[in-house]
Amino acid sequence: MPPTMTQISDPKIAFAYLRPACVLLTREPTVNNVETLSAQLKEVNDATLQQLQEYVLFPLRFVLKVPGPKKDKLVQAVAEALSHVLENTCVQSWETLRDLLSELCLCLCSPTDPGKPADTSEELKLTVLRCLDALLHAAYGDIVFKLFEPIMLPGLGAAISLLLTLGEKEKSRDIQAAALKCLQALTLQCDCNQEHVAPSSEERSAIGSTMASFLPGITMAVARIITGDLRQGHAVTVRAMKVWSRTVGLVMEDAQLQSSEPCKTPSPDLGRIGQLVVLRTQDWVKSTSGKLSVLLKKIISCTSAHQHWRVRLEMVELADLLLARCSLSLGECVGPLLEALVGAVNDGEPKVRERCEVALREVSQRNQSSSNLTDKNISSSQTFTDVLSENLHSLATSLPRLMRTSDDQKKLFVLNVFLGYLKILGPLVSVVLNSAAHLERISKALMQVLELDVMDVRIVEERSYGATIETSCGSHDSYSAHIQRKHFLYFTDEKIFSVLMEICRTLGYYGNIYLLTDHFLDLYRQSSAYRKQAAMVLNEIIRGAAGIAMATEGEDSGHEGRGCSATKEDLEAAVVSVMEEYTSLNNWHLITVSEETDRDRQDQQLLSPSRLLSISNSDVGNANANSLQVIPSSFASSSASSSTSTIHQLNSNIWQLCIQLEGLACFAQALGYDFRPLLMTSLYPVLEKAGEETHLVNQVALGSMWDISKACGYPSLKELINDNSDYLLNDISLNLQRLSQHPQAPRVLTVMLTHSDCSLLPLVRDIVQDVLMALDLSYNHTAALFCSVLHALVKALVRWFPASCSKTSESARPKQTSTDQEVLNICQFLLDYRKQKELAEGIGIEEDDTEDLEVPPPTECEGVEDIGGPDVKAELPSHLSITKDVMERCIHLLSDPSLRVRLKVLDVLELCVCVLSERENELLPMAHRCWPALLQRLTADDPLAVLRAFRVLCTLGETCGDFLRRRVSKEVLPKLSSSLARQAPISAKAGPVYTHTLAYKLQLAVLQGLGSLCQRLDLGEAELDAVCEACLPYLSCRQPIRLQEACLSVFRHLIQVDPDAFWFTLNELHCPSSYIPPHPDLQPVQLNGMGRPRDEYSDNVLKLLREEFGSVTETVDQPGSQ
Repeated sequence: MPPTMTQISDPKIAFAYLRPACVLLTREPTVNNVETLSAQLKEVNDATLQQLQEYVLFPLRFVLKVPGPKKDKLVQAVAEALSHVLENTCVQSWETLRDLLSELCLCLCSPTDPGKPADTSEELKLTVLRCLDALLHAAYGDIVFKLFEPIMLPGLGAAISLLLTLGEKEKSRDIQAAALKCLQALTLQCDCNQEHVAPSSEERSAIGSTMASFLPGITMAVARIITGDLRQGHAVTVRAMKVWSRTVGLVMEDAQLQSSEPCKTPSPDLGRIGQLVVLRTQDWVKSTSGKLSVLLKKIISCTSAHQHWRVRLEMVELADLLLARCSLSLGECVGPLLEALVGAVNDGEPKVRERCEVALREVSQRNQSSSNLTDKNISSSQTFTDVLSENLHSLATSLPRLMRTSDDQKKLFVLNVFLGYLKILGPLVSVVLNSAAHLERISKALMQVLELDVMDVRIVEERSYGATIETSCGSHDSYSAHIQRKHFLYFTDEKIFSVLMEICRTLGYYGNIYLLTDHFLDLYRQSSAYRKQAAMVLNEIIRGAAGIAMATEGEDSGHEGRGCSATKEDLEAAVVSVMEEYTSLNNWHLITVSEETDRDRQDQQLLSPSRLLSISNSDVGNANANSLQVIPSSFASSSASSSTSTIHQLNSNIWQLCIQLEGLACFAQALGYDFRPLLMTSLYPVLEKAGEETHLVNQVALGSMWDISKACGYPSLKELINDNSDYLLNDISLNLQRLSQHPQAPRVLTVMLTHSDCSLLPLVRDIVQDVLMALDLSYNHTAALFCSVLHALVKALVRWFPASCSKTSESARPKQTSTDQEVLNICQFLLDYRKQKELAEGIGIEEDDTEDLEVPPPTECEGVEDIGGPDVKAELPSHLSITKDVMERCIHLLSDPSLRVRLKVLDVLELCVCVLSERENELLPMAHRCWPALLQRLTADDPLAVLRAFRVLCTLGETCGDFLRRRVSKEVLPKLSSSLARQAPISAKAGPVYTHTLAYKLQLAVLQGLGSLCQRLDLGEAELDAVCEACLPYLSCRQPIRLQEACLSVFRHLIQVDPDAFWFTLNELHCPSSYIPPHPDLQPVQLNGMGRPRDEYSDNVLKLLREEFGSVTETVDQPGSQ
């Protein structure tokens, strides 16, 4: 069988072939007969079918004309057959076109109410609509125009009304789309791939005149479809927008309305039909334009921010078409249409964006070419620039209201429109901004829209300890990742903020940099309410003027280059003026901490490396004024108000500082390497804020430092600080001498030490002496301030000159090895035991004494060599010398009345011990000097101080070793042991809340450090027994888990010191098995722990025995098991 049957091409043969089926269908209108004819029609080629068109259409139309109800399947089969004929032939008869149009519309109408669709199946409606579409496409050009003659108005109106009802009311998306497509084809506006009739200008005018009668109904109904339920899908919405735009474009076309032909009055022969004719007079055009404007605004509001990009694309097409064809007649609609186009310039979908750019370019070109038109045409419409600038002004006026009342999607659209206007104006922005009204309106709109929400209490509460952050592992990303994003009063979406910032950059890119910076600096100075917003705008304006983050390629809509390009000199002048304002006394030294009393203020200083304002505020009633109380009036006035500062004010100050710090980073990015000379005035203030105790300010300052170093070509903060350390240290040195006026100087030094390397040490040595001198002169008032500096200094020294502070792990390993050897060499063990026993009985003691006497001479020789040592003692390295000086001050400050000072001093002392550990002859005298004060902290202080002091003791134990053995065993261990023993019953009975108490933390710290301390000091048997007795209760399973783990670590260390004694001690508590002697002559081993039932200590004892003595137990048990 051939793949394709040959179609009949001979009209006579085709007629003979089709005649029986046509006759049968006329006699018996059934579905089978229709399907038979339909199948035979497909076997006839198109040319032959064209000749037989009238003949084959007759039986099919006859079926539709038969009176009475018909089955849906029959009508559907007839419509499908008609569709085949019409799709493959042309309708050349006006009567056929008119009658078929009427008959098909009747198939869709309700028999009882012709104005409504019939209640038939969706399949039938869809088939009839497709047939109707095929009919309209098949009509010849010379007959299709007869549809638009005035006499056809009633019939045409009925068809249009029916199609509109189907498009609006039907639930099926396919029917809605098909009805709207038919409506397009009916007005000769179809956009499918088939060939269409191209009307001449006269014919188009005639169609427009006829369609004017139906314009209100079509535009209103289709507008309802466009703004209807989103569930109808984007395809229906797009099709409806095509119908709306093309219908309006046809009826309101400028070319038709501007024609010199007068409006023809309807012929009297039309009778009542003449009342349906609409004359497109100037008054009608003006009135219709106003009504269409209302509908258009609704359509734009629903589609410009639609979720589907095809709808937004069609919105651009609609605006482009109407602006191209109807810009004069739709005068009231030009503004909204331009707004819709401009709003799509920044669309997220590239296809929408690109189409919009093309449309705007064409609009701009048409506007430019309008200068060649007649005066009449120019006066009839505003120029493109005027419309844009007026729209910009009106949008800026309504922007604050829209931002308060609209949802985020609408806000984003409005801002995109605003941005689009600026981009379309391009270099003309500077011309528009020369208008004081425009500049004032735009600036005030930005001030109101960018208002920050400063009521979050967490911002002012959060404190930073970040001045001591190590920079070796830090990066810009690690700081910026923790910076809290800004919260605004009128929006929450981050995209909205991005668009606002782009608006500011665009203003800077196209505007006059001097005009803009002067204007916004005036706003910055005018009111504190505008200060933060003005600073944000200024930052972005300068970035924009430098061309940073400006995506202008392909978006200038025909503009070539920039109209007002800021030179490097202009940019630097603007940066300097803004930076001077930011870092001025009143705008930089702001209160960010709520302070009430001197003691609170001092405590705040201790919690972080610095405070924001001066330490010079003291109670008014304090008669003992010190030298640090002389401060400038501006400081005094701001400080006086700090007690009444609300969270709102403090947060506002914090955000202002953050924005200004971001501004300095922006300026560095704008100038690049040219910013290096400005570092002399800008870097010191940034370092001040990098040492801030307010977390947000601290983090933003660190981020700004990274941005500045990157912009100026420094690979890291270390290079930035080292390269500029000379004048930074000079400023610090001068300011330390006037500490009352510059209380921030220590914080700058702290940040420098934190983020630099050892190459800074020679430069900073004199400054350290200045700090220590200032501390010596006034301990009471500067201890809090300088402790943080000393902490940062010594921590930097630890980082720069690493020394081994831990010897415990190294000393533990040999002991373990020797124990293993003793276990393996039983013979040697017995020989040693015999020797010790003989010595105890006095046998061989003379020989031993002789051996002992031979040992000292080398020691004496060594001593003689040592005597000459001090005469040629080398000078200490500078880092050790500095550490000794700092440690001297720590000894005195250990007894400071402020707990927080003592805590900070203990931290510094611990670090000093680490630095000095490489020189034991320097460390031991210092350890001897600090011991009495440290002992007081260990035995008679607040639990927090005891905790910290014990940590220092552990560090001393690791470094000093035997030097501390007697002191610790006589003065510290008894108190620690009794404390542990006293707390053990309490922690055993306590609930889960106990782990949050200070007592628990102290227990845990002591247990965690006690084992290594005992091992390092190599304590005697009595001391070890005392420690063991104090720690044994913590092996109980009733203790908190972490205390049990810490206790196990104590015993692991003690076992390294004396494994036999602690094996015996543990087995006395719980012995896991009986030990049967390997020979009958040996005495059986009896331990108290044998045979005991499992108790609270069993699990931890077994764990220790298994971990530490597993191999021993197996060896001893083996004989017994045989």
